[in-house]
Amino acid sequence: MQVHISPSMRSITISSSNDLMKIKVAPRHISYRTLFHTILILAFLLPFVFIVTALVTLEGLNKCSSIDCLGRRLGPRFLARIDDSEQRLVRDFYKILNEVSTQDIPHDLKLPASFRQLVSDMKTNHYDAKTFSLILRAMIEKFERDMRESKFAELMNKHFAASSIPKGIHCLSLRLTDEYTSNAHARRQLPSPERLPLLSDNAYHHFVLATDNILAASVVVSSAVQSSSRPEKIVFHVITDKKTYAGMHSWFALNSVSPAIVEVKSVHQFDWLTRENVPVLEAVETHHGIRNYYHGNHIAGANLSETTPRRFASKLQSRSPKYISLLNHLRIYLPELFPNLDKVVFLDDDIVIQRDLSPLWDIDLHGKVNGAVETCRGEDEWVMSKRLRNYFNFSHPLISKHLDPEECAWAYGMNIFDLRTWRKTDIRETYHSWLKANLKSNLTMWKLGTLPPALIAFKGHVQAIDSSWHMLGLGYQSDTNIENAKKAAVIHYNGQSKPWLEIGFEHLRPFWTKYVNYSNDFIKSCHILE
Repeated sequence: MQVHISPSMRSITISSSNDLMKIKVAPRHISYRTLFHTILILAFLLPFVFIVTALVTLEGLNKCSSIDCLGRRLGPRFLARIDDSEQRLVRDFYKILNEVSTQDIPHDLKLPASFRQLVSDMKTNHYDAKTFSLILRAMIEKFERDMRESKFAELMNKHFAASSIPKGIHCLSLRLTDEYTSNAHARRQLPSPERLPLLSDNAYHHFVLATDNILAASVVVSSAVQSSSRPEKIVFHVITDKKTYAGMHSWFALNSVSPAIVEVKSVHQFDWLTRENVPVLEAVETHHGIRNYYHGNHIAGANLSETTPRRFASKLQSRSPKYISLLNHLRIYLPELFPNLDKVVFLDDDIVIQRDLSPLWDIDLHGKVNGAVETCRGEDEWVMSKRLRNYFNFSHPLISKHLDPEECAWAYGMNIFDLRTWRKTDIRETYHSWLKANLKSNLTMWKLGTLPPALIAFKGHVQAIDSSWHMLGLGYQSDTNIENAKKAAVIHYNGQSKPWLEIGFEHLRPFWTKYVNYSNDFIKSCHILE
């Protein structure tokens, strides 16, 4: 048998081997558009019907003998309602939770190691709701304590990692020091004798860098030279300590940055840096209480139950040993160390220069000493929302008397210093007097290195410059805006996560490694950042 429907759906023909039957269908009164909409509506309704049917099957609702029964069972679920018995159950459970929240947890209460074990224990021991709630609360509190302790341990480990010298950088210093003793070329005079007069020529752009990190110094100098439109006008004064001097000198003697000029000097080579001129710094370096504060047990005396991880991290940051290093205080003596210079730009060793800095010498400081980026103009509370209250203890009477907690702070790390104007002020004497006062108060005025006394000493002597010159925070947080970092003239890895450390942020490190000379034999042999 065969069935044939005409394309117009007006007739149906049924045929077999012997018979033929033709049936005419009455004229259709339903349009194709109506039929289409009907099918579309059914397509949306059928999944809903399927879900309802599944619910009926799974929950036994198919036993309902009427639509009314089905409505009473399904209605509250669709309308997010519960019946009286369920409401009473919820109220009773809330009451138990409130009771348990104020109840002391027994010391001998055995806690399951996981939620799965808790469920297993419930089935075995048939816990009531109160016992279950008490155990659950004890488990949550234990997990919170464990997480808190782990966070503090992580912060301590990060502090030790930030304060240590990576093996590769230590290797680089040792190998270059050895090269200084055996290779005459590594000991050649820097700069060459005919260029010595340029070290005090104010027609040149003079940068000052104080560091004992050879690799970091190489990146600062290389990035400045490569980013400059007139590298032949650059003079770098690199100051280091006695133990690093030979290695630092070897690096710049063997790796020329011509046409720029580099001078390498140790602190012991400056005649002005005598004990008579820097008695406060000698006290800072030798005072037993100070050394114990910066090199002692950072957990001792700290009540971890009453502090936050962020506050603890800030205290650890303030205990970095670098804050009692003479190199870190050198910037306050620039007018005396460079008596023939009128203007210099001081740079930290954890920065990268990405744009020509020669326009800095044309900025009008309006008679001020220090051109710096203010750090109270941004939304970022870690980096760009800093005021004096963030650095000082305003419960101390001397601090509250002389300072305004809402006054804007400014950044160290890339500063334009007008040395001629500076020499007419008492900035150094003010710096020394406040250091002495803080020593007498057992470090209760501030606890963060060189910036707080500088904020006081330079008060009234700071000219704000555009923030695009100096972007901070790349060593504090991983969510630094990459596009802003690309546009900044100087990016600063201030914070613990330096780019040469393993704890440095991987996605921010390329800005720095771009200027590391990985083809250098010393870099390769010491496996820097491998």
